[in-house]
Amino acid sequence: MLSNRSHENWFASAFTIAELTFHAAVRSARNSHGNALIGLLLNIFQTVMLVGVFWGMYYFTGWGSRGIRGDFMLYLMTGVFLYMGHIKAISAVVAAEGPTSAMMKHAPMNTIVAIGAAALGELYIQLLSMFVVLFLYDAAWLPLDIYDPLGCILMLLLGWFSGVTIGMVFLAAKPWSPKAVLMLSQMYSRINIFASGKMFVANALPGAMLPYFTWNPLFHIIDQARGFAFLNYNPHYTNIYYPVAITFAALLLGLMGEFYTRRQASLSWGAKH
Repeated sequence: MLSNRSHENWFASAFTIAELTFHAAVRSARNSHGNALIGLLLNIFQTVMLVGVFWGMYYFTGWGSRGIRGDFMLYLMTGVFLYMGHIKAISAVVAAEGPTSAMMKHAPMNTIVAIGAAALGELYIQLLSMFVVLFLYDAAWLPLDIYDPLGCILMLLLGWFSGVTIGMVFLAAKPWSPKAVLMLSQMYSRINIFASGKMFVANALPGAMLPYFTWNPLFHIIDQARGFAFLNYNPHYTNIYYPVAITFAALLLGLMGEFYTRRQASLSWGAKH
């Protein structure tokens, strides 16, 4: 352990941390299943199943993509992909190894590397799953026509990163009250099934309903993503600045909370919880 603390210049230290994060991310990506291919297929199946459930719900209720004229499946996928990326990032970070984990005994491993590895591993799985689903849809069903693909990718990354920062807040509080934090993170995920706005767009909502959704950064991100995906949709009631501000505020709180928790950590936490 002490040999890893030798005097290195900043470039060598950065390379060491990057290499460690890469290997930890690979380990994190394989945690869901011992076989990486089966783990990826399970995530793809989960995504397709969620899209299928919402398609069936819209088909039998006759709602349709209110407020947007265009590919209905693309309308569904923009909501599901961003929702999955956000929620899965939170789950991965909350489940990351904390300061009392046995892995933290091996320098230069630390909690920030564990958080980064969990987040990057989940991003890799979500991006790969998304590209596979989009390719299969484009090749087997209808050609995809996305107005601004780069904008959609940036919104996906913002949704993922906002999930990472919110997950960091939960992770910092987790050692103090594991059961309560787990319940709160699950409650947040359940609320976002509806509050994320993946089933509708902000322009089609009555004015009295908007305050119930505009508090949610993911609602803004999904609505803005549909503005990039469809030529004839221009979001009027959402913006990019709000989720960016919330993301950086959560990042600051998460880093401060993680630093304080790491300094207060004791092995007895692991024995109790």
